[in-house]
Amino acid sequence: MTDAQDELEAQFAQWRHYVARRPELRNSDADELEDHLRGSVEELLAAGLHTDEAFLVAVKRMGSLDDLTREFAQEHSERLWKQLVLTGGTGDTDGKAVDGRSRPDLLAMVGCALGAAVSIKLLELLGTRVESDGAEVLGVDAAVFGLNFGLVVLPWLAAFLLWRRQAKRALIGAVLALFALGAVAANAFPLAADSQSVVLTSIHLPIALWFVIGLSYVADDLRTPRRRMDFIRFTGEWFVYYVLIALGGGVLTAFVAGTFQAIGISPEDFISRWLVPCGAAAAVVVAGWLVEAKQSVVENIAPVLTRLFTPLFTAALLAFLVAVVITTASIDLERDTLILFNLLLVVVLALLLYSISARDPLAPPGLFDKLQLALVVSALAIDVLVLVAITSRITEYGTTPNKAAALGENVALLANLAWSAWLLVGLVRRTTPFATLERWQTNYLPVFAGWAWIVVLVFPPLFDYL
Repeated sequence: MTDAQDELEAQFAQWRHYVARRPELRNSDADELEDHLRGSVEELLAAGLHTDEAFLVAVKRMGSLDDLTREFAQEHSERLWKQLVLTGGTGDTDGKAVDGRSRPDLLAMVGCALGAAVSIKLLELLGTRVESDGAEVLGVDAAVFGLNFGLVVLPWLAAFLLWRRQAKRALIGAVLALFALGAVAANAFPLAADSQSVVLTSIHLPIALWFVIGLSYVADDLRTPRRRMDFIRFTGEWFVYYVLIALGGGVLTAFVAGTFQAIGISPEDFISRWLVPCGAAAAVVVAGWLVEAKQSVVENIAPVLTRLFTPLFTAALLAFLVAVVITTASIDLERDTLILFNLLLVVVLALLLYSISARDPLAPPGLFDKLQLALVVSALAIDVLVLVAITSRITEYGTTPNKAAALGENVALLANLAWSAWLLVGLVRRTTPFATLERWQTNYLPVFAGWAWIVVLVFPPLFDYL
């Protein structure tokens, strides 16, 4: 193949991948659309157009993919409902799974969910304890529980994904080694319950381990940015499913408590020690299975959420910046304030990532892209203000684990947001392709993972377990 043909095939693959995420379209529908697209491209190439021009003109002739899928949804509305209620696989006209994976996936999910529920109870047998004020969760010191919750639950989600991807033994070994490394970091260091390192490790270790989940998720294709973007989608959809399960679980818990109390039985101990912790642990795996089984069903929420919250967050950030300019007030950098600002910047980045994951890569830049640019630039300005304040505090009073962790996180976010803003400017001006922005975000994920591991493994001994 020539370079031009390779580039054209890559464009077809990108277009096909985007089409495949639409729940209204089956593989046969996508094949039909791709046939039409290829035929149109061949005609345009024969007329003398360059490959890029031919592809873009052919896509434009086909019309908006949103319009096409809307037509398919109207004509075959029963497909989406079948996908919502049937487990796994690609449905045929009778709604039956044709890939043979539905039942094995269900059994694997049940096994892993039970494993997560049992593991959370095994924390009660954990012998290692740190000095504390007596606060306990499930009979375990609260600090120990916080450090180990992710370690006993997330491996089961990783196991389910590795099994489903039929991962190679080398990758399975790497995932096990990373979880073992996390277990050492959580339990081997001599940390006091009031240590800043306990809080930092409790926050950063689940983040580091979630990127291990990402490694399990992309086990079938480790190198391509496309699979890393799929993991970003998986993360967002997993969160949506988990919240829905939690809401349903809350209703179930209320009914259990009310009905048993009506006959004179008090179920509080069962609820607090069994139902809630075991349900929360099992739901981690169940939510992952639902995302895998119902590919692209919840993904349609992404454009709605991003288009709803992006303008709201943009307005809030701009209002804050205006208030800072008018009042000339400095940022008070207490621990809670640091967490608040970092969380705000992470939410902005999440909005950007989720909107990128849901955007049609071939769509021209529009008003929403300009709004996202305003959001990112506002977040970038706030990040600079926070960095200045942190640096000033460190210079005046010295560093602490909290300040050092916040400094590193804000530097990592600054680099990401700064280059994202630059790429968004290019996208709005039509000088930078959307794929470049998408590739930047997916390639940057290891930076966040690396920093989380540094905080977990290096900070406790570096700051003398403070």
